[in-house]
Amino acid sequence: MTTVRETVHDLLRAWGLTTIFGNPGSNELPFLDRFPADFRYILGLHEGAVLAMADGYAQATGRPALVNLHAAAGLGNAMGNLANAKEMHTPLIVTAGQQSRGLVGLGAMLSEPDLTVVPTPHVKASLEPKRAQDVPRTLAQAYHLAMLPPRGPVFVSLPLDDWTAEVEPHEVEHLGRRRVTPLGGPGEGQVEELATRLAAASSPVLVLGPEVDVEPAFSQAIELAEAARLPVWLAPHPPRCPFPTTHPHYRGVLPTNVAGVSENLAGHDFILVLGAPVFRYHVNRPGPFLPPGAELVSVTSDPTAAARAPMGDALVGDVTRVLSALVKLGARPADRAPVTPRTAPEKVPADKAPFPAESVYDALAEVLPEDAVLISESTSNTGMLWERVPIRGAGGLYFPAAGGLGFGLPAAVGVALADPSRRVFAVIGDGAAQYGVQGLWSAAMHQLPITFVVLRNNGYGGLQRFVDALGVSGVPGLDLPGLDIVSVAAGYGLPAERVGTIAGLRAALTAMPDGPLLLEVPITGGPDLAG
Repeated sequence: MTTVRETVHDLLRAWGLTTIFGNPGSNELPFLDRFPADFRYILGLHEGAVLAMADGYAQATGRPALVNLHAAAGLGNAMGNLANAKEMHTPLIVTAGQQSRGLVGLGAMLSEPDLTVVPTPHVKASLEPKRAQDVPRTLAQAYHLAMLPPRGPVFVSLPLDDWTAEVEPHEVEHLGRRRVTPLGGPGEGQVEELATRLAAASSPVLVLGPEVDVEPAFSQAIELAEAARLPVWLAPHPPRCPFPTTHPHYRGVLPTNVAGVSENLAGHDFILVLGAPVFRYHVNRPGPFLPPGAELVSVTSDPTAAARAPMGDALVGDVTRVLSALVKLGARPADRAPVTPRTAPEKVPADKAPFPAESVYDALAEVLPEDAVLISESTSNTGMLWERVPIRGAGGLYFPAAGGLGFGLPAAVGVALADPSRRVFAVIGDGAAQYGVQGLWSAAMHQLPITFVVLRNNGYGGLQRFVDALGVSGVPGLDLPGLDIVSVAAGYGLPAERVGTIAGLRAALTAMPDGPLLLEVPITGGPDLAG
């Protein structure tokens, strides 16, 4: 017989989960005992950073990642970024060590009888094995649940004294060989009906979401847009970029309010939404859900999002398969007008710091390699990124999906670990950087190819924009005087410099060192604070 620990290590190896992201405590040490030489443990200095690193890694690889957290407190520290993972449908197996079974009921330190309740509602399921011998099967259940559509994080509570228990071979012999496979999307008749409705429309429009930001869906969306002469919008709050922003059919990102979406889609009689919820609003600006005379059909893998939508029809299934079928069935109607390319924004000149944020994004657009990966978490300047920085291919951009801060900086670490051949450029606000700043240490320890561009406006710019919109005044806690991210980075062992000119910014962005680099870039738009 083998132990639970040995059995789980073998299962993780069979599933390809040999990269583990964690910040362990005493409850987790028995799992890490005699850690296999062919595994790697990516240590983060805070559980929030650990979760975001795993999220970025899983998104970039398209495979699940295993997260190793410490008890209820460590799991609680990770909750902000767990919300991002749930919203993004990232397949994560999130574990936390439970106290020894015999001590949980006694209220011992590091015990939590309701540990499975802590991560809800930000996981697909929350599990704890009923006995030690059930640990391998429970982890297998979590693995398959995380990967089934809609994908997402699954939590498993693991008592520390389970790992040394012995397991009968017949209880686990099939686990590593099992495959649980979804059957796909809507039937052919339904897709044919959708294609007919699309072809019959006089002015259809395509709205894309994050599920399309994978190949071959990304390329198929381009093919469909060109063949059917469809202008293309991105759904509100895009956490990924499912269509090239350089393409002449690209129209931009839909606003985050009901009225704004309807206004931007006015004049279209058929709205096809692929791979996005309908819709994720933020600002309360009421209005009609659809413009007059418009019909809407959405295709998504998420049945909850499909059921929740207040308008339109929905098909629940594999978006890539539906796209592929539409490309094969579709033909361009002869009387549909060609799509007119949008007008590019004018460049904003600048020389010395502090710079207009537009000029920083213009510099990025001029010098970024075509295969660069962008991580964005400068929320007050997100619109400028979408307007000014070219994103050409699948997997070109990552953004926090749930609206909380702390994803961007450590997620860049995970994305770089997934594919070290592509340099990652993480554009982070000075406030947002503080939420995941521990990720700098991990980037330095692994010498990852990341350029961190920290935009310093001395405040929470995203919140400052809401002051007028919400009609409030005299709000405290929005200014951030005295931050020195260059010194912080140096303390974590990461090279850093403060950029004073646009020419210096361009030179630093094109330097391409072997490892990480942090650039602090002062921008206008925040309070005039010393430091």
